[in-house]
Amino acid sequence: MLLAGPLINQGGQSSNSGVDNAFDCSTSIPSGTKEYFQYLQSRGVTHFKVPLSWTQLLPTGLPSQPQQAVVKCYQTLLNQLLEVGLQPLVILHGSAVPDALKSRYGGWDSEQLKDMFQQYAEFAFQEFGPLAQSWLTLSDLDDVWHHGESAGAPSVLQNILQLNKNIYQLYHQRFPGKGRRLSIGLRFRDVAFLSHTEVSTAMDFLSVHIDYNCRLSSNFEKDLKSLQVLFLMNSGENIVGCDMKDMFGNLEMQDTQVSDGISDHVAEDIYQNGWDKVVSQTTLEQDNFLEDSFPQGFQWATSSESFKVEGGWLEGGKGETIWDHFGHEGQAFENQTADLACDSYNKVDYDVYLLRGLNVNTYQFSISWARIFPSGHRAKQSEEGALYYDKLINALIESGIQPVVTLYHWDLPQTLQDVGGWTNSSIVEAFKDYADFCFSRFGDRVKTWNTFSSPWVVSHAGYGTGEHAPGIKDPAVSSYQVTHNILKSHAEAWHVYNDNYRKAQGGKVGIALNSDWAEPKDSSKPEDVEAADRYLQFMLGWFAHPIFGKGDYPPSLTTQIEKKTNECPESPPAVLPVFTPAESQRIHGTADFFGLNHYTSRLVANIDGGCTPEEVGDYEESVDPSWTSTDSDWIYSVPWGLRSLLNYITNKYLNVRKVPIYITGNGMPTGGLNDTSRMDYMRSYINETLKAILIDEVDVQRFTVQSLMDGFEGKQGYGEKFGLHHVNFEDPDRPRTPKQSAYLYSQIIEQNGFASIRDNQVKAPELIPTQHLAPLPPSQVPSTSKVVWEKFSPQSEFQRSIYHYGTFPEGFSWGVSSSAYQIEGGWNADGKGPSVWDTFTQTPGNIPGNADATVACDSYNRLEEDLYMLRALRVKSYRFSLSWSRIFPNGRTSSLNQKGVDYYNQLIDRLVAYNITPIVTLYYWDLPQALQNINGWENEEMIDIFNKFCDFCFATFGDRVKFWITFNQPQTIAWSGYGRGTIPPNVKDPGTAPYRVAHNLIKAHAKAYHTYDDSYRKSQGGLVSIALNADWFEPIDVNVHREVVTADRAMQFQLGWFAHPIFKNGDYPDAMKWRVGNKSELQDLSESRLPSFTEDEKNFIRGTADIFCVNHYTTKIVNHATIRLSPHSYDHDRDLSEAEEGDSPSTAIPNQRAVSWGLRRLLNWIKEEYGNPPVHITENGVALETTTWDDIARVFYYKTYINEALKAHNTDGVKVEGYTATSLMDSFEWWNGYEVAFGLHHVDFNDPIRPRTPKYSAHFYYNVIRDNGFPTPDDEKILYGYFPQNFIWSTATASYQIEGGWRQDGKGLSIWDKFAHTPLRVFNDDDGDIACDSYNKIDEDVAILKQLKVTHYRFSISWSRVLPDGTNNSFNPDGFQYYDRLVTKLLDANIQPHITLYHWDLPQALQNLGGWENDTIVSLFRDYADVMFNGLGNKVKHWITINEPYNIAMIGHGYGAAAPGISFRPGTLPYIVGHNLIRAHAEAWHLYNDKYRATQKGIISITINSDWAEPRNPYKQEDIDAARRVVEFYIGWFAHPIYNGDYSDIMKTIIRDRSLAAGLSESRLPEFTPEEIIRIKGTYDYFGFNHYTTVLAFPVDYGNLQHYDADRGAGTLTDRTWLDSGSAWLKVTPFGFRKILNFIKNEYGNPPVIITENGISERGPVDLNDIHRSYYYEKYINQVLKAYRLDDVDIRGYTAWTLMDNLEWATGFSERFGLFYVNRSDPNLPRIPKSSVSYFSTLIRCNGFPDPALGPHECLNPEPEVTSPPITRTITSTITSTTTSTIKTLIDDNNVNFLGMELSISDAETGLNTTFALLVVSVFAAVCASFFFVRAKKQSKKKQRAECTRTYESIKLENKF
Repeated sequence: MLLAGPLINQGGQSSNSGVDNAFDCSTSIPSGTKEYFQYLQSRGVTHFKVPLSWTQLLPTGLPSQPQQAVVKCYQTLLNQLLEVGLQPLVILHGSAVPDALKSRYGGWDSEQLKDMFQQYAEFAFQEFGPLAQSWLTLSDLDDVWHHGESAGAPSVLQNILQLNKNIYQLYHQRFPGKGRRLSIGLRFRDVAFLSHTEVSTAMDFLSVHIDYNCRLSSNFEKDLKSLQVLFLMNSGENIVGCDMKDMFGNLEMQDTQVSDGISDHVAEDIYQNGWDKVVSQTTLEQDNFLEDSFPQGFQWATSSESFKVEGGWLEGGKGETIWDHFGHEGQAFENQTADLACDSYNKVDYDVYLLRGLNVNTYQFSISWARIFPSGHRAKQSEEGALYYDKLINALIESGIQPVVTLYHWDLPQTLQDVGGWTNSSIVEAFKDYADFCFSRFGDRVKTWNTFSSPWVVSHAGYGTGEHAPGIKDPAVSSYQVTHNILKSHAEAWHVYNDNYRKAQGGKVGIALNSDWAEPKDSSKPEDVEAADRYLQFMLGWFAHPIFGKGDYPPSLTTQIEKKTNECPESPPAVLPVFTPAESQRIHGTADFFGLNHYTSRLVANIDGGCTPEEVGDYEESVDPSWTSTDSDWIYSVPWGLRSLLNYITNKYLNVRKVPIYITGNGMPTGGLNDTSRMDYMRSYINETLKAILIDEVDVQRFTVQSLMDGFEGKQGYGEKFGLHHVNFEDPDRPRTPKQSAYLYSQIIEQNGFASIRDNQVKAPELIPTQHLAPLPPSQVPSTSKVVWEKFSPQSEFQRSIYHYGTFPEGFSWGVSSSAYQIEGGWNADGKGPSVWDTFTQTPGNIPGNADATVACDSYNRLEEDLYMLRALRVKSYRFSLSWSRIFPNGRTSSLNQKGVDYYNQLIDRLVAYNITPIVTLYYWDLPQALQNINGWENEEMIDIFNKFCDFCFATFGDRVKFWITFNQPQTIAWSGYGRGTIPPNVKDPGTAPYRVAHNLIKAHAKAYHTYDDSYRKSQGGLVSIALNADWFEPIDVNVHREVVTADRAMQFQLGWFAHPIFKNGDYPDAMKWRVGNKSELQDLSESRLPSFTEDEKNFIRGTADIFCVNHYTTKIVNHATIRLSPHSYDHDRDLSEAEEGDSPSTAIPNQRAVSWGLRRLLNWIKEEYGNPPVHITENGVALETTTWDDIARVFYYKTYINEALKAHNTDGVKVEGYTATSLMDSFEWWNGYEVAFGLHHVDFNDPIRPRTPKYSAHFYYNVIRDNGFPTPDDEKILYGYFPQNFIWSTATASYQIEGGWRQDGKGLSIWDKFAHTPLRVFNDDDGDIACDSYNKIDEDVAILKQLKVTHYRFSISWSRVLPDGTNNSFNPDGFQYYDRLVTKLLDANIQPHITLYHWDLPQALQNLGGWENDTIVSLFRDYADVMFNGLGNKVKHWITINEPYNIAMIGHGYGAAAPGISFRPGTLPYIVGHNLIRAHAEAWHLYNDKYRATQKGIISITINSDWAEPRNPYKQEDIDAARRVVEFYIGWFAHPIYNGDYSDIMKTIIRDRSLAAGLSESRLPEFTPEEIIRIKGTYDYFGFNHYTTVLAFPVDYGNLQHYDADRGAGTLTDRTWLDSGSAWLKVTPFGFRKILNFIKNEYGNPPVIITENGISERGPVDLNDIHRSYYYEKYINQVLKAYRLDDVDIRGYTAWTLMDNLEWATGFSERFGLFYVNRSDPNLPRIPKSSVSYFSTLIRCNGFPDPALGPHECLNPEPEVTSPPITRTITSTITSTTTSTIKTLIDDNNVNFLGMELSISDAETGLNTTFALLVVSVFAAVCASFFFVRAKKQSKKKQRAECTRTYESIKLENKF
């Protein structure tokens, strides 16, 4: 309790004479009393003294004769106190005894007077008891009752105490309830006479008067200690309050009505008290470290600021900020900018990963105003910017981290600054609007908001000194105006939240103010003390006082400015704006918490600053030389200053409203990863906060370390590093590496402070072990598991590779692994013994670079680092191994090393505390050297020795470890360690030792299993298994029985060697026993080299595993071979040869290719072979040579391998229960040393602290864990719906590809005729001389178009067929008539022609004149177009001028891979050709527009092709930029001039800059004249677009190479999960289609789009069941539908490429895109429909995708087939192999005749199945039709469809796939 009062009679002033002058109700209550009480309550006062006047109340002394006016007066006074929240402390007697009683009874020794006083007490209790709960009978504040007595006379005191006791009993009888208290006021000297009994029976509390004299403070301390000794310490009582007598000086009550509530005198006292609290401490006391914990629920945070970390300065339409502008003007250190910064805009996952590792529960970040509102105003909003913050906020919440959002951290939109920024009052409304948007958009998830962070910096450094953006130097005016507007903006934002959002969202809004602590330079000088307070007022109070005070600036600040203004009338050093009363009221109280940014302290001295604005405060700051400096010239480590400041804030500002303090920023910059100075700073500042909370009772609820990572530090650029994480700004990937301070902070968070870690009593959750696996019969030879090859090996590439979307079951165990020797280091630390690997690696020459693991990752000393990674990954399990020689240095239990045990105990405890299941491997290759000295695993004694080791581990760790693995890869131990001798113990005995060692390993495993089973399983409930390594072995030819047997034998020799005894019958597989036994006999041995188990041993071994643990990395191709008998060797015993699977990617380890599909087959083989046991994949990963953080190859590896495990689980029913990624971090990779890396985290082995940095793969793996697999993305979900009416459904061809007739009827030569007849230009020397002979097969082509149901047919004109020499002078009527007949036939079939004027086959005559390089081609093309418009325009309404100008320019004139095959000027010629193509198109368009449109009423455009490009690493800005360049240099090259006018700025800038850099005088990209720009722009009626695939882009620096590719500056690759096609460049990527259609919409104004080509190829043997094509069309066309229906892209038509297989340019006939197969082995070239024809025609009939939920749509009913002449000719087409260039016939001798065609059995079967399916559909349709006819009158059409839904589902088109 904080006690004030009493009121006094004369002017309301306090009196030093006690309460003898107290207000006694002899007059009316003074005016302003209630306001005075309110003020006291606002300052933290809780109680107020009210001395009653016995004389005034009872003048005669008789209770029956009171003065009622006085009674009423006191009642009013008590009610006023209660109304404002003050509790009265009523003093029964504190002044004179009534004269009538005094004259009659005398002094206090009179019993009659005591009786009268007791009657008076009863009267007072009756009148005032309900209004007061705290009473004093007599007050020590008056001397009356001591008058006439010797001071402290015991007799008088005893009388008074007895009287008090009587009244005490009376009081509690009258008021028995809790909470009422009564005592007596005593002087300090009286306490000595009290007994404990007297106190406990007559007082509810002890009231003692002790004076405090500033000059004799030691006396007060002495008295207080004496009091504790006398009484308090012995009874356990506490000091509960103090009297504020004289604390507030001579405050007049009337002053409270007009002042802001705090006088200068009061402020100085508060400052003085806060300063005294600290300076009264000794240095030792200041430095004393408090080892205790923060309160439960304390918030631990770190922070970042948008402009410092985000980068992406132009991404998503973001506007320029003042810091962008500041950096671009070169005002930051070394001209650095924040354009990329930490790239956090693209790295949400990276940043949240760090936060999970830190273990913070709160993250404070700021929003970039310009990213949300680029112009600063709501009228222009960036949805992409808002989505970025949505993503960040959602990711935080998903990780259990609460977002704290700062609305403004210094980065004002530059457009607002251009109109004055914070000096312009209009910004208040703009900020209010911005805040309103943020609250409405993010407030459902964000519950804490800072309006501003460090606004003093904005005012002072941004607009005062100009050191910060926006660089305004106006300290006298602008600085104060900025503060004024910021305060009003803050208040408006607070009120917006309070009025509109608080009720629904329940959040808090505050402001984060920065302040140093100010220490008087000379504490003996009052003027320095005052100056120190002024320093605080000019920094902290400037903002805090209006908000937390009374809505206005601090009086000391205003007084000081007034003083300086009077002193400097001609040039006032400061102009302080004035708040109106309404503004003050609106600002006052607008904070739900007090945010504090604090970094350092200052010594402050008083000076005369003159008229200089910078010294308006008349103070000078400095630092104590003893204070520790930092890398910042303004931050010194003064930890106790924080505690002082917290107390100051609490006393000064937080009594009005009891809001908590959030420390919103604290930190210091320092360099290096081993940042010990930051650790010291952080530890001490956090501890000072703890002291403030626990000792001073300051309500601090959050501590925020500044900052999460190094960033762009304003003017200092990247020179100052505040981060807990180091960011490598030299690397475009911006890798983040935890510093040592990050690990310290995570420890503090885990401990919630600094209390010693208590023993962790958390137990791991009990696992329910699976039942013992049943014994199985021995495997046959070959095993029945050969069905796996029979099932999977015949799969097509499409079937094998199609990605499976789905998730693993709930509870699936996601883990990561390591092993002791690879990571621990500390090879001889704390008594560890040497292992065989220590001996091996420390011998020079054994390991590349003589590497060893003496330190490795130093995990033995870096547990915090490892736990950080595991927390960040959020794995559910961590597989690690125990170092046998660390626990038992010589391998035997007699040599126990307790420190080794302690290390593993600590690791296990911490894992369990984080809910990470420890999976412990007992033996991972590192045998104690002492045991190898007795021959290691060749010695049977090892079985018992190992068992004792296991027994100890089970007993010691088993209460927390529930998953044990006895051995890791025993096959590797036996073969590589004792056979090949490539790993320790390096025994080279390949024929016998491996078998002998394996025999002992199996028995050792079994014994350990039984030890656990017998002694521990019941109490511990864990699992025990063994981790077996297994490659998958694929037979070289699955159709050859012997090869399948060989593959099965390979499996048995590797996996079955150990799995067969354990999981089947306790013995080795027959395939192995038979093979080794026969080999041994052939080698003239008396017995098999493979040892035998006794029957007892078999029974002992069988079933000794609770789960099947398998390590898998790769797949091998095997074939049978008879291997030599000598030397004896396990390897030779297998009789096979191995080869790599050559189509799969290689890795850093030879013969370990990434063959993902092998994992699914392996898991299925385990299922079939071992009775479908539960399976845990205990190792799987890939080695890469590089140590890059951007390990895309590892991402692909996990993406494919985990998906194969998912297929095995979800599709095949394999009981996969867990997956373990190898490995947690780069480590010592055995015989490869440090030359290869498996880690999800990079470890810098050149740095002694072994910093760990997460790689791209770590973030990918986290997302897999989070999603529990691969949920179906939206892109893969089918959208049901329809295209618009009159949608164009078309297919396409090109003249040279199909027409043939290359010299027929006067056709001239084209460039493709010449190109194809040039050796080595076209694959297999194919040409288009005949092609598909369409020149002579118009009827056949129209017939298949009709069969396809298309509405349009896109084909091209052969320029040289109509104009043989390319000019109008050589018109060829026969050639023209071909096209006229074709158009007529099409129209007769109700198919609209869509003509392409130019599809790459330029007349050779024109090429001889320079072709597209010659400017004359423009007019020649126009003339050619004129001929075609004039001749066919009355029939043709859809025209395309030029097809794919990119391919013409780049492929034909840059790479030279297409006609005319020019490649020697790749830096200039493609641009010249492209320039002329654009001009030619424009002229043709204008010709049609001007001359023919009015009469012919057609539409004309150009067809542009483009891939879509995604960044290789989506988290990486430079990859994003590369992807953008790929698209701009592809589609933009031609689209930008036509749709937007001129080439894009990106192309023009890059090519010009690179040209000039190479010494050229001008850009290699030609320029359009202004007139040409105008003429070209808008030359389209629709956007003709060809699209096939998507690529992944990444930057490539080609130096000064002058080439299109170098200009583009990007390389491309593809994702391994994307389905292949028959073309190397074409991967199935439907999602890219929708994205590039949206790009067209957004970039080019949403023009009407006709997709003029889209399709897929195949290569190799002909398969008419082209399910891949139907799949492609379904996925791609559905993306078109999404673009149309969901994105409002104006799509008018879709064209499938291509109608029929044809000459695919330079690849000849080897790649086939057709819907119809063309049988080239038949001279008549018949067109045969593939299964995709049915699918595509159904899509056309349906005009989209009917929703199956609505029942079968009528469009799905097959139409009657048109009878066509039977095709009876034999298919004898030859297919060219791309790898061997040999010709194979399509049809072998096993042909059948089907529907007049001689087909292979498989094709005939497909045909039969298709026919049967169509028949079923037809019958079904007839039945439905009949049924519907009967019920037509009763049911609606919708209900009719529902009747067929169930049947329809069984024959859906997808089922064919």
